[in-house]
Amino acid sequence: MSRHDLVVAPHAPAQHWDLERIVAELHEARRRWREARQRNREYGGREFPSRDALKAIADGLRGALFPMRLGPADLRQESEDFYVGHTLDAALNGLLDQVRLELTYTARHQQLGTADVEQKAVTIVREFAAALPGLRGLLDSDVEAAYRGDPAARSVDEVLLCYPGILAIIHHRLAHQLYRLGVPLLARILAEVAHSETGIDIHPGAQVGNSFFIDHGTGVVIGETAVIGDRVRLYQAVTLGAKRFETEEDGSLQKGAPRHPVVEDDVVIYAGATILGRITIGRGSSIGGNVWLTRSVPPGSQVTQARSQQESSRQESASAG
Repeated sequence: MSRHDLVVAPHAPAQHWDLERIVAELHEARRRWREARQRNREYGGREFPSRDALKAIADGLRGALFPMRLGPADLRQESEDFYVGHTLDAALNGLLDQVRLELTYTARHQQLGTADVEQKAVTIVREFAAALPGLRGLLDSDVEAAYRGDPAARSVDEVLLCYPGILAIIHHRLAHQLYRLGVPLLARILAEVAHSETGIDIHPGAQVGNSFFIDHGTGVVIGETAVIGDRVRLYQAVTLGAKRFETEEDGSLQKGAPRHPVVEDDVVIYAGATILGRITIGRGSSIGGNVWLTRSVPPGSQVTQARSQQESSRQESASAG
């Protein structure tokens, strides 16, 4: 049968799907949810930041940071500055709209005044913009680290264009700046855009030093309060997570308490390693593949799966004695 013989079925009438009942039931579900959270008042217009808008802003910022590699295909070097200026103007104005939405939402639901939202939003975006040259310098160190750390990399351009770890760290550097400036929801959305594209999950609160390299990357998880030093290298499926969660008197989880690892300078963590809790991995250490680690190790340590199991057995024997 050729494509000319295909028959497109007509749309079924709306009543065929009982849409009137379903729409009414969805309306009732929204009403119950809003009532339970005391959110019955309608403010008009969009109340939350937009993931689509932030993705477009991130695309523009990536192009402005690396115009001849991540900018438009037809860009020429003589028009680079014009492109960067035009793109930044659009991206920063779009970001201002999103910052305004988060600040207004937060003020409403924490019963704070909204009079100074506009000035605060402008200040945040101005400080974010002023930080971009410094972020470009940090990202240059990340790209260099990836090129030096991977024998398969033929050029820094290949690293920038192809490596998911670089895309993830670009988003993280941008998101962390927003997190520091007081718009954590926007920061989290930016981080999750990169997470969905790369499989690398870096919370925007994590502190990451210069020359950071994630090789391969899929499955890497870095928690909110993790602190990573300079020249650190991670491989795929590494987790820097929490061992336990402290609770308040009412049983709810404490927010923001330090609960993720501190990884000092010049550490290498190989594929599948899981490092949990507020422990310290000393400078220059090497953590082998598939190691499960919940204790601090001193600088220069070489931790392998076999050695870790032997030490655990010795500790259990000593406890039994």
